[in-house]
Amino acid sequence: MAHETVTGFVDAALRAGASREQVRQALLDAGWSADQIADGLDAFAEVDFVIPVPKPRPQLSARDACRYLVLFVTLYVAAFQLGQLLFAFVNLAVPDDLTHYGEGIYRQIRWSASALIVSYPIFLYVSHRINTEVSADPVRRNAPVRRWLTYLTLFLAAAVLVGDLVSLLFNLLSGELTLRFVLKFTIVAAVAGAIFGYYLWLMKQDDEALRR
Repeated sequence: MAHETVTGFVDAALRAGASREQVRQALLDAGWSADQIADGLDAFAEVDFVIPVPKPRPQLSARDACRYLVLFVTLYVAAFQLGQLLFAFVNLAVPDDLTHYGEGIYRQIRWSASALIVSYPIFLYVSHRINTEVSADPVRRNAPVRRWLTYLTLFLAAAVLVGDLVSLLFNLLSGELTLRFVLKFTIVAAVAGAIFGYYLWLMKQDDEALRR
């Protein structure tokens, strides 16, 4: 969101007849950052009218907040349970002679599969509904809850990837790089990397659409 002081200045300057470039330069000279200036200018449409015309701003409703929370919570649950399910398969395929899994590992498989079967379709459905509405109304791309939760997801995915790489390097230097560990490292990297890559691409698409 643009700083209110910048937005007010842009409004007054445009009303006085200053060009957008003159406004930008004046704010730069005053010490405002390029992002703050861009947000302030972006609050007004580039249309020919006697006064500055404000752009529509997304309105946050309780329904929108609820849907985005459902979207990202089901994403986190699905991603975690997918990893747990694949970990269990790795444990069965490459057993550890020092560990006896017994019935516990099959209970884990049933639980993870059940959670995945419930959470992933909900994620797909809510995601489809949101994407349909965003395509019809591009202003929704700039909804604060959408951007905050998306950036939070990017942060979490990046943190998991960094932790995964640190764990790989630690085990490599310790001489304990086993097939089981490599398979689990690959699973974590693939799941977190896919989430990070998708939402990074989505944010770029949002930014491009909002600049049009």
